[in-house]
Amino acid sequence: MTGRYLGRKRCEVTHEQSGSKIETDAPKDNMGEGSRFSPTDLVGAALGTCIITTMAIVAERDGMPFEGATYEVTKEMVTQPTRRIGTLTVKITLSKAIPESYRSKLDHVAHACPVHKSLHPDVQMPIEIVYV
Repeated sequence: MTGRYLGRKRCEVTHEQSGSKIETDAPKDNMGEGSRFSPTDLVGAALGTCIITTMAIVAERDGMPFEGATYEVTKEMVTQPTRRIGTLTVKITLSKAIPESYRSKLDHVAHACPVHKSLHPDVQMPIEIVYV
C-alpha cells in the first residue's frame, strides 16, 4: 500500500498490486467532513470483511452454502483515556440452510479471523450470527 495526503483531512491509499484506491476523511466529530470512510471506519470494515471472508473459505471448503451472507459493523468510539475505537459490534446474517450441526464451527471461525486476533483486547468485538 502507498498513500498520500490530499488536504482537508483526506487521504488516498492505493493497493499496489491492483491499483485500486480508497479515500478517507476525518469524521465530523474530529474536524473532518465525514464524507468518506474514516481511518477507524476502515478498521471496522477490515474486521467485517475478514470475518466473512474467513467464514466463506471454511464453508466453501466444506461444501456449505454461503452465497448471500451479509454483515453489519457498528463502531463506537471512546474518548477516555484517549480517543480510540471502544467497540466494534458485528452482526452476520447467514442462510438457515446451513445445518445447525455446522454452526458452532462458523462461530469459532468468526472469532478466529486474523483481524479479530490482531486488534487490542481493550476493543470489544461482540459477534452475533443470525440464520434466516
